[in-house]
Amino acid sequence: MISQKLVELIEANAEELTGRWLKEVRVHRDTPKYRTLPEEELRQRAFHVYSHLGRWVGHEEHNEEVEESYKALGAVRLREGFRLSEVVAALTITKNVLWVFVLSRGFFDSVVQVYQTLELYNSVVTYFDRAVLYTISGYEKAAEQGLRRVS
Repeated sequence: MISQKLVELIEANAEELTGRWLKEVRVHRDTPKYRTLPEEELRQRAFHVYSHLGRWVGHEEHNEEVEESYKALGAVRLREGFRLSEVVAALTITKNVLWVFVLSRGFFDSVVQVYQTLELYNSVVTYFDRAVLYTISGYEKAAEQGLRRVS
């Protein structure tokens, strides 16, 4: 069972996580095109992920919603002229910012908390693996349909 306390902590701090992600994605060497998008658009997308984590992580019944969301993201990023590797790098940053935050909160007072944290980690890794797969799928489908990149 994923620790509801950890999920609530993440969702309650979605704004802080979003700010951390935004700061990192804007300077990371593998995400230069993200510097060209409006900050508010980026902020909304990252906030949406962090604030919905409890709904999406570890809940198979929402997999279709996650799939649709990330396939759409892939198609949009293709139209905006992003390299696929850059989009995947931004998703990786999203996951990494989340884990640095969770680890900084010190949920390791007991064996149960360590176990719950590891369980959440496994669920988050699975979620982001799917997010990457669905993003790539949406990107490739859009490319196959002839949607042009706007460099």
